[in-house]
Amino acid sequence: MSYEIMEKNIKRAQREIECGKDKVKDGKMRQHYHFMAQTGWLNDPNGLIYFRGKYHFFFQYNPYHGFWEWMHWGHAVSEDMLHWEYLPLALAPSEAYDNHLHGGCFSGSAIECGGRLYLVFTASTNEGDGFEQTQCIAYSEDGIHFKKYEKNPVLTAPEGVAKDQFRDPKVWKHEDTYYLVCGASRGNRGQALLYRSKDMLQWEFFNVLAESRGEWGSMWECPDFYPLGEKYVLSFSPMNAGDHTAVYFVGDFDYDTGKFDYHVSGEMDWGLDFYAPQSFQAPDGRRIVVGWSNEWEWMPQWKDWGPTYKEGWCGFFNIPREVRMLEDDTLQFLPVEEMATLRKDLQSKGELAVMEEDIGITAGDGVSFELMMEIDLVKTNADKLELDLRCGNGKKTACIFDFKNAELRVDRTNADGWSSGVSRSVMYLKGKKVLDVHVFSDQSSLEIFTDRYRNNHSNNIFAADEQNQLKIRAYGGTVFIKEMKTCGLKDVNRF
Repeated sequence: MSYEIMEKNIKRAQREIECGKDKVKDGKMRQHYHFMAQTGWLNDPNGLIYFRGKYHFFFQYNPYHGFWEWMHWGHAVSEDMLHWEYLPLALAPSEAYDNHLHGGCFSGSAIECGGRLYLVFTASTNEGDGFEQTQCIAYSEDGIHFKKYEKNPVLTAPEGVAKDQFRDPKVWKHEDTYYLVCGASRGNRGQALLYRSKDMLQWEFFNVLAESRGEWGSMWECPDFYPLGEKYVLSFSPMNAGDHTAVYFVGDFDYDTGKFDYHVSGEMDWGLDFYAPQSFQAPDGRRIVVGWSNEWEWMPQWKDWGPTYKEGWCGFFNIPREVRMLEDDTLQFLPVEEMATLRKDLQSKGELAVMEEDIGITAGDGVSFELMMEIDLVKTNADKLELDLRCGNGKKTACIFDFKNAELRVDRTNADGWSSGVSRSVMYLKGKKVLDVHVFSDQSSLEIFTDRYRNNHSNNIFAADEQNQLKIRAYGGTVFIKEMKTCGLKDVNRF
């Protein structure tokens, strides 16, 4: 009976999507090459996996409106992480443990087990005693149609953990055992709790993988844990931790004790719009990570969660990024190599001396484009370089490379009439000869990568098509650019 209820709710949602998708796809703020839902609200990436020859992206989804409530799991597949086919919804609220207007099927992950595709997800409900979050299982024989496990939930919040702050399970297998890390809050401090199982259905608590001592916020959302080289990486999005939206720890892990000893911490992205990242392994061995291009703490400042609500949608994913480790155990996050297949009309310029007079740059149509440049730090004697993106109508987003104060600032205060805020990060320049800069611009977002893809800023903007100019200038001297490449990017979403 429960399967029939979920199927009924999925069919109802699919009808809503079919009725609205043609109107939504023509929205002026829709992205050209970033992953989006067909209609409605999208947030966290879920269940990212390569299964039976295709990439599967599941996602937190409200198909009915462009704002958050009554969470479903959307589902799409791709052969290249760029061109997507939307499949029927994978999960819909249907049970006492998840069927609530302000709850539903929250975030989770996917794993192949015995030829089946399993989803592990957080269920959220309120039966009159406050919201309660539990961990549940669904499975599929074909990777498209899912059934919820009849003995759900398989995990409830342990003693001392807030029952409404126990969520976002990430599952993996090591040798003959399954492991699961789950975000939690104990004593108003964030934790990552580790569980293990022999059959994916019966779980036992193993250890506290890591926890905040107060410096990393009150709740760890969307924890992820995976091997990289000889080390292990733990990442999460901390709540109430200041400007931190997605952080990572690198260290050593012992499967016998369940203890994780980390010695490196860093930011996955310093921007205002990178949250809830989840990783998976591609068939060629690459570790790929995808984040939600929004952030909870500043979004509620906007009426109706932002201007795209009027177009019947809200939310998209950041560009998929490959995670690599450098010699000092810090991490790089590189746009996946597949992005290069979207390039068109690639242009290259040799050495360019930039002074205090504006220099215009041509990159595609000025809206959907890619820009790459290398700054010669040996010859450069300026205090700072300003790269203005999406300029026009008296508006711009300013990327300021402050060499004197060793800081990168992305200022969207005057970007579009909606956005606000400045994202900042430290630039470690001592002893370096070249600073690399890589920019991806889409209709409603900017992603700036620099310093070997370790210092990244993702920020949403909602600029008009007329804002299609790029300018560059220096302050207090001359900036020498060794090489600059620009190109347009093919539109894979509007067809």
